Amino acid sequence: MQRGPQINISLEDDVAMGSYANLGLVNFSAAEFVLDFARVMPGTPRARILDRVIMTPAHAKALQRNLEDALKRYEAAHGEIRVGGQPAEEKYFGFRTPMDEGEASAEEKR
Repeated sequence: MQRGPQINISLEDDVAMGSYANLGLVNFSAAEFVLDFARVMPGTPRARILDRVIMTPAHAKALQRNLEDALKRYEAAHGEIRVGGQPAEEKYFGFRTPMDEGEASAEEKR
């Protein structure tokens, strides 16, 4: 596999600590994808967005492929990842798009 030029990447200490998210929201327009990451605590029907990442559709597709590859390698090493929990929890946890919540996408609103 051919790779492009090497990029030196720095990681600042405050970013290296990371933040935990158990809810992801995905929205899009013709020009960009918006990924919002939040943390929901059990028994609390509210969440605050902790991080937002905005990227082009091409970069979103590249991220999807990278995640698929990483998940395949993870499951090969550690076994299948099971998704789901108690039905009441599934309402608030996981990754959602506006379509999951019955909302119109940005494209449909036009």
